[in-house]
Amino acid sequence: MSLNDVTNQVLNDVDGAVGVGVVDLSTGLLLSVAHNIPYFTQSYLDAVAAAAVDMFRGKGVTGVEKMLSQQRGSEVKDSLKEVQMTTDKTFHFMSVVPGKPNSLVVLITSKKANLGMGWAALRGALPDIAKFCP
Repeated sequence: MSLNDVTNQVLNDVDGAVGVGVVDLSTGLLLSVAHNIPYFTQSYLDAVAAAAVDMFRGKGVTGVEKMLSQQRGSEVKDSLKEVQMTTDKTFHFMSVVPGKPNSLVVLITSKKANLGMGWAALRGALPDIAKFCP
């Protein structure tokens, strides 16, 4: 089994899934991606990966973490672990891989998908994904 196998399995197991990707949060590179949308070009996928990195490690987030660190007297870093985002037509489920703080999994579904099933599938796949992340 490979990381591509795992992302394909999640894509196939979730009703309404349109894409699954694993992003390296330190570089912004896609480690794996599976999708069933023809217009998801490489440049589009790279842009989505960059947006995910910004959401979890961008200047706004790191600025707030620095302020929290100063207020608390202890370092707050890489504090975001999961985010759910909704667009007009899609749900985005995002989770940092436990034990792999620089690896992020993104599952994108249509709005026909069940939110609980999306989270269950994503969280259920995290141990298998972790095996292949740096």
